[in-house]
Amino acid sequence: MMKTATKQFTREKLLDQGVSMFTEHGYHGVGLQDILKSVGVPKGSFYNYFASKEEFGAASIGHYIEPFITLLDQWLKRPDLNAADALAGYFAELTGELERQHFAGGCLLGNLIGEIGDTSETCRLALSTALHRYRDKLMQGMQRGQREGQFRKDKTAEEMADFLSDAWQGALLRMKIEQSTAPLNSCYQNLLFDYFKA
Repeated sequence: MMKTATKQFTREKLLDQGVSMFTEHGYHGVGLQDILKSVGVPKGSFYNYFASKEEFGAASIGHYIEPFITLLDQWLKRPDLNAADALAGYFAELTGELERQHFAGGCLLGNLIGEIGDTSETCRLALSTALHRYRDKLMQGMQRGQREGQFRKDKTAEEMADFLSDAWQGALLRMKIEQSTAPLNSCYQNLLFDYFKA
């Protein structure tokens, strides 16, 4: 039992470090040796956890998106907020964190889509799965907003969630080159309180 727990802990540490280093340096800018050295795992032991760098990259993508889905779910479950305010609170929290990080990194999904989205089938599938899981959680917020009468009904909740997700990715790219959270604030506020408004 202890051995299994230790192995799971090491796997989590590898994934945490993978997310951090892929976000900072990109997929091709990070070697397995760099990750293993930073976590203190012998090179030969890596293959006890992952079959290849590609598989590790795919697992890192799934590991990366999980906290965002959990945080979004927590905001959407707040009984004191309507759907629009819950979604806005979520995006405001992300924006504040990016500002504290001095706009570094952006979104690992967006970064990797641009870098390896069409060159690694394993990672492409992982990226697609992560994006759809995230979109589906946003869609729950859109559906709730439609039920509450806040969001328009001539667009489906799925269409609006896709648009919000895509617009947010574009705003993150602008944030990096402008070194400002203004594109992020404009993105979610204009969509949630204007374009999507019933």
